[in-house]
Amino acid sequence: MTGAISIPSYEQVVALPRELGPLTVPEAYRDENDHMNIAHYFDLCVAATTRVFDRVGITEEYRTARGAGFFTGEHHIRYYSETRIGEEISVYARGLDRSEKVVHAMALLVNDTTRRLSCTLEITAIHVDLRSRSAVAFAADTAAAIDRELAPAAVGWPAPICGAMGVRR
Repeated sequence: MTGAISIPSYEQVVALPRELGPLTVPEAYRDENDHMNIAHYFDLCVAATTRVFDRVGITEEYRTARGAGFFTGEHHIRYYSETRIGEEISVYARGLDRSEKVVHAMALLVNDTTRRLSCTLEITAIHVDLRSRSAVAFAADTAAAIDRELAPAAVGWPAPICGAMGVRR
């Protein structure tokens, strides 16, 4: 590791587009350590990034009409603070980068009760032809939609990326 990770404040994260929440963590999410189970952090963050991908047009209709979609190339989840049953949470998303075939994005789950960042899920999604199962470039309209989604993510703080993944050029 080359340096300390800069963790954004609650206020910085909630200035991003909110994709899910606020919601109250239900009893069904409890694990043996008396906090929210790991699977639910992951599922909520995936749901948030799926909303972003839907917004740029990578929907069931897109998959059917164009025969293309996203495969996850990598993901990395990092936990920063505990989330307990009964607390309020929200999930935000931030696009980070793209190439002609890959999108690098992040979901940030915050605990609205404690006003702390709980976890991040960093993802690289590869655009694929669903027939050949191989990576293909985005069409111009899809690339433009992704660029529009990335533009508001130009915030004044660095994303807490893991440093081991991203768009390779």
